[in-house]
Amino acid sequence: MAHSPKRLLLKLSGGAMAGADGSIFGAAAIDHIVGEILAVHELGIQIAVVIGGGNVFRGRVSDAWHIERAEADNIGMLGTMVNAVMLRAALTARSAAEVRVMSAVPIPSMAEPYIRLRADRHLAKGAIVVLAGGNGQPYVTTDYPAVQRAIELRCDAVLAAKDGVDGVFTADPRTDPAARRYASLAFADAIQQELKVMDQSAILLARDHGLPLHVFAFDRPGAMLRIARGEAVGTLLAPGAATVLAEG
Repeated sequence: MAHSPKRLLLKLSGGAMAGADGSIFGAAAIDHIVGEILAVHELGIQIAVVIGGGNVFRGRVSDAWHIERAEADNIGMLGTMVNAVMLRAALTARSAAEVRVMSAVPIPSMAEPYIRLRADRHLAKGAIVVLAGGNGQPYVTTDYPAVQRAIELRCDAVLAAKDGVDGVFTADPRTDPAARRYASLAFADAIQQELKVMDQSAILLARDHGLPLHVFAFDRPGAMLRIARGEAVGTLLAPGAATVLAEG
């Protein structure tokens, strides 16, 4: 990151909250998430978090369950709310930071409705804002709302956390030992090669609005903090970035 960021959006999958034994929640996983967020927040950087619901329910299993995709996605959006409330509870247990949950799906007894100006005000006052419910519509993964909210809230970048994969590679590093990581990646190459960065719609939206994306392995302690301090971690997609393979 070329300059010290003022405001970042962390995109987390629901799977990041799951236990190693396959349980919906894992104490160690949630403790890690909380520590990573608070380390950056303590630098004075404003943080919004968009969290998925895959540990609770995945919309793409609709065919296997013989239910409509729209219904499955509605269940998935409720899953993001479960994760958001859990994350708020864990963050407030570990710190004195104010944590606000805002939802695109109205659930007034548990979360504020997502209103852009209100979310902006919370962030400006130093609160951590957890954004649930995607954008409130089916047929959309949480990748697109993450970029959408980051643009709306004038974030300096999206930190796209991945599970065990430190960035974007030429092939799947878990199956291809010759796969190499990109240090930086042009938006055009990511789109044309259909690289697994985020949903194509999310990449296009980020490209069109000049929003940098940092793709990194979230399970590596301190990775968020290193990115916030300007270190080269994972893969950077940004306006004007060239496609360059990492050394080694």
